Amino acid sequence: MKELTRAEEQVMQILWELESAFVKEVIELIPEPKPAYNTVSTIVRILEKKGFVGHVAFGKSHRYHPLITKKEYTRKFMKGFVRNYFSNSYRDMVSFFAKEEQVSLSELEEVKRMVEEQIKKQSS
Repeated sequence: MKELTRAEEQVMQILWELESAFVKEVIELIPEPKPAYNTVSTIVRILEKKGFVGHVAFGKSHRYHPLITKKEYTRKFMKGFVRNYFSNSYRDMVSFFAKEEQVSLSELEEVKRMVEEQIKKQSS
C-alpha cells in the first residue's frame, strides 16, 4: 500500500468521517483557503487509482467512498513510520516521544497499562 500525500490524507480523513461524499461535500469540510473543485476532483481520482477510494456514479456525478478503513491505513503507515524513522524499534519510538514531547507520567502509565493488557490477551 502506498503512503498518502498530505493533500490525499486530508481528503481521506474527510471521506473516513463522512463515509461517502461528492467532491463538493469534501470541499465544504476543507479549511480555508479552500482548493479549487478541479484540484480536489483530481486528488480523489488519484486516490481511486491508488485503490483507496471507490465511487458510485449518478449520471455525470460521482459519490466517493473509502475502500480502506482508517484503522487499516494507520496500521500500515505506522509500521513504515517506525521502520523508516526508528530502525523498526517501537521502544525507540516511545522513548523518543517520551523525551521530546515531554509525555506526562500519567500518559506513560496509561501506555504501560495498555501494553500489559495486550500481553495478557496474547498469553491467553
